Amino acid sequence: MPSHLSTLRELSALCDTELAGTVEPSPALLQLGHALQQAGYRFTTVTPLTHQRVNAREGNKWAKNLTDALGWSRPFREGVLPAQMSQLLHAAGAVIEVPGGWRSTLRASTLGERLFFHSAYPTTDANAVFFGPDTYRFARALEAALRSRASRIRRAADIGCGAGPGAIAVATQCPQAEVLAIDINDAALSLAAVNATLAGTHNVRPCHGDLLKDAEGGFDLIISNPPYLADPGQRAYRDGGGDLGDGLSLAIIDAAIERLAPGGLLLMYTGVAFVDGAAPFLQKAAERLDHAAFRWHHEEIDPDVFGEELDEAAYAKADRIAALWLVGEKPV
Repeated sequence: MPSHLSTLRELSALCDTELAGTVEPSPALLQLGHALQQAGYRFTTVTPLTHQRVNAREGNKWAKNLTDALGWSRPFREGVLPAQMSQLLHAAGAVIEVPGGWRSTLRASTLGERLFFHSAYPTTDANAVFFGPDTYRFARALEAALRSRASRIRRAADIGCGAGPGAIAVATQCPQAEVLAIDINDAALSLAAVNATLAGTHNVRPCHGDLLKDAEGGFDLIISNPPYLADPGQRAYRDGGGDLGDGLSLAIIDAAIERLAPGGLLLMYTGVAFVDGAAPFLQKAAERLDHAAFRWHHEEIDPDVFGEELDEAAYAKADRIAALWLVGEKPV
């Protein structure tokens, strides 16, 4: 048995302290989520530009059904939603009045068989909870990477968990593991708590924290799908800070180097800007990981995402932004 497992068992004594700040799921949202699951609700969240274009089509101004209201974030009039669901949405405080009707402040999306509540379109608020095409890519890459490692994981952390899809994916494949879903955004933690309960992953622990500063001990696995754009509005769910939005991704690498147990794994989905054919982020990541003797590799999941960002001043010299999957293993 690897020696670090005894250390991880000792860390279980810290759980009561760590979980003091965890978030209880909203009863009304839980009931709504169960009702949506029983109704066979399905919705795939698209990019903001696709969302904008579809909603702008003639006849799409007002919701005609449940998917229009809770997926496409269209305002709805009385009678469009089933009465029970409308009451639960109001009880959860997730609806606002607009001229002629109401509008949900949350979206409900599906990823595989799981349902996730997250922020409604458009995600303009500073504390918006993101879920979109990046989430689907992240989840697929994560599940594939864990297939041969799941039984070895006893303690995991999802840094910047958002709505919780990463933490829930880990908890599903590693039911024996304690999975901390960590975020600085209380709105994200509230939704992650609901989504984890809906998924039946009771080993997920939503915890408020900045990186791993508020969590004790080591981890077998650290995952993250962090904000990675240089956002002029500095919205928490988009802005990665640093040069070209890479600041948070690099900080997560630093945290993983420090806090992974021997043989522990870092799995990170992020976006990187290329300038003159090279990615400055990768050079900075290599310096850190090589110095720590990590075995690591990366691959481009998508070579061109968020192309519209190239019009922003921060990306004036960038060629493209790519979606990157980075895997790092700490030496034993």
